[in-house]
Amino acid sequence: MATMLDDNVRNQITEMFADMQYPVDVLLFVSDNKDRCQYCGETAQLLEEVTALSDLLQLQVYDLEKDAGLAGQYKVDGVPEFVLVGRDGDQVLDYGIHYKGIPGGHEFTSLVNDLLLISRRDSNLNEETRQFLRELKEPVHLQVFVTPTCPHCPRAVVLAHQMALESPMVEAVMVEAMEFPELANRFDVSGVPQTTINWGAGTVIGSVPESHLVNEIRAALQKTNREITKTN
Repeated sequence: MATMLDDNVRNQITEMFADMQYPVDVLLFVSDNKDRCQYCGETAQLLEEVTALSDLLQLQVYDLEKDAGLAGQYKVDGVPEFVLVGRDGDQVLDYGIHYKGIPGGHEFTSLVNDLLLISRRDSNLNEETRQFLRELKEPVHLQVFVTPTCPHCPRAVVLAHQMALESPMVEAVMVEAMEFPELANRFDVSGVPQTTINWGAGTVIGSVPESHLVNEIRAALQKTNREITKTN
């Protein structure tokens, strides 16, 4: 089987991974149903090649149906979908960082950057953003819709994942729009990157600075609270 990463890319990533500090596990959920999961094989191969480049990385592959209990534990409901978790001995550190679909094209950059962020356990966010995330009292769910050919998408994906790493109240999912058209249609995705906040309470088009996303999250939470107050 031909490799997906050439020698030059492998060497570059190996050098980057030399700065890793703590172990990271990649939990991949797939299906034997080829009609349901066209890119499961390619996703597994890509993640296998990447995780082989550092002793601190480990890939675990599960079947969505056979391992339904574990999938439910990690809130996985599609294939291919994988979760990036930290590891501290036998303890698994679930930061709510997900990928729906293969991280191909420009999204490969997101994967590499996320692995480094999680291994260092530092979000690299500015202090104002960290303060906002520390004070969150309500859950925030971010879905970043992307395509492999979008050069601006990785920045939006990594920012959402940085927020998930920083706060246990945040979950962030990269969604490959062409692999998950039902989700893309549900949230009227017409351009990428699109970040959907709390299932449609807010929407951000394009790659934006931290402060912009923080303001949009704040507005989405306020909108949700107003709607809850009206119904009560």
